Amino acid sequence: MRLMQNIPAAALAALLAVTAGTPAFAGAADSGIVQIEVLDGGMTPRGTYMGALRIKLQPGWKTYWRAPGDAGIPPSFSWRGARNVGGLSITWPAPEVFQTSGFRTIGYHDQLVLPVEITPEKPGKPVRLKGRMQLGVCKDVCVPAELSFDHQLDSGAGRNPAIAAALASRPWTANEAGVRSAACSLRPSEYGMKVTARISMPSAGGDEVAVIESGNPKLYAGETSTRREGGLLVAETEFLPADGNAYAIDRSQLRITVLGQNHAVDIQGCSAG
Repeated sequence: MRLMQNIPAAALAALLAVTAGTPAFAGAADSGIVQIEVLDGGMTPRGTYMGALRIKLQPGWKTYWRAPGDAGIPPSFSWRGARNVGGLSITWPAPEVFQTSGFRTIGYHDQLVLPVEITPEKPGKPVRLKGRMQLGVCKDVCVPAELSFDHQLDSGAGRNPAIAAALASRPWTANEAGVRSAACSLRPSEYGMKVTARISMPSAGGDEVAVIESGNPKLYAGETSTRREGGLLVAETEFLPADGNAYAIDRSQLRITVLGQNHAVDIQGCSAG
């Protein structure tokens, strides 16, 4: 199904204010607030390099997950300058849910270790991990930051406890969490498309929060509501186009993350329903 076109300028401006804005904004972060370093994790049995980006924050500061919630800055990466990188995969540890000035945001406090697995373009040759990370950091105010990194990975490095801990804290897969089914229905709204996901799964613990990602960077999601109906977790959100154009929503590309008190669950795709 395709999103409706001709979203009014006023609605688009409000959308961008929610998806990119924060309650208070000031300047840019200095190196005393946030720092970045590359960690070495050596070679995997698959012949890939394991590394990580470690983002250190001053006490009380937080940064955002890839889907930051109602008001936040999604992180972005540039790998320009990297050498011998044929493929790259990031593993996001399960994030926390915060309440910030009445907004629900999703992210990490104090420190974030992002495992990065690199498939070398030329096996056996050195890999240089170089680039920039743009992110937002918040405490009493929210500020943007741009962090540069440049490191030649050490193929002889041993197991890194920080990387191992970050990998262990990833969300469970659907199979690991006992998800029996996930069905998504789509219906047009005034300016976009509403998505309702009905997931048959055991509780993840406490007040569960679900996040639905479209898989299309040109679609912005509004606030997701989550409720329990017995053995079903029901999550609803609305996707709006950032530029007023029509975009297809592919159920197989929808990604649903359920954040619970006991664990998080990563569900890739859903069926019609």
